[in-house]
Amino acid sequence: MSKKEKKEKENIEETAAEETVTEISAEEQLQAELNEAKDSLLRLAAEYDNFKKRSDREKEQLTAFVKADVMKKMLPVVDNITFASNSDVSSPDYAKGLEMIIKQLKETLEKIGLAEIEALGQQFDPNLHEAVMHIEDENFGENEVAEVLQAGYKLGDTVLRPSMVKVAN
Repeated sequence: MSKKEKKEKENIEETAAEETVTEISAEEQLQAELNEAKDSLLRLAAEYDNFKKRSDREKEQLTAFVKADVMKKMLPVVDNITFASNSDVSSPDYAKGLEMIIKQLKETLEKIGLAEIEALGQQFDPNLHEAVMHIEDENFGENEVAEVLQAGYKLGDTVLRPSMVKVAN
């Protein structure tokens, strides 16, 4: 083999070695990028999990705070009911005391946001009323609520319980 052939052979071997090193470098680089992406994804998943747990804790704390606030507003009514239960039932002031307690309870519930659904004389609305009876009466219009059998209530726009009504015509 001549010097020239040896030189060409060495050049070919060097080029092959360089290509192998380049391939290994590219593979190592891709593996490093993959590991970095996996690490980033794991961190993001952990952050999301922590956010979710923190949100759940905050929601539970807020719920407990709202419940405590409502109960605090109801305590004077409970105190008055307790006082009334220890009163003389035959006293003429007993009925008046009960009326005052009912009024206090309704006012407290209104402050919390509870509103009674107006029904008597209104047009029947299946979203607000539950018709349990139907009567024929010329004194009322078509599908008009003739009597409220049980009051319905809303909290904001949410119907907690529809009014149980008797509908005319």
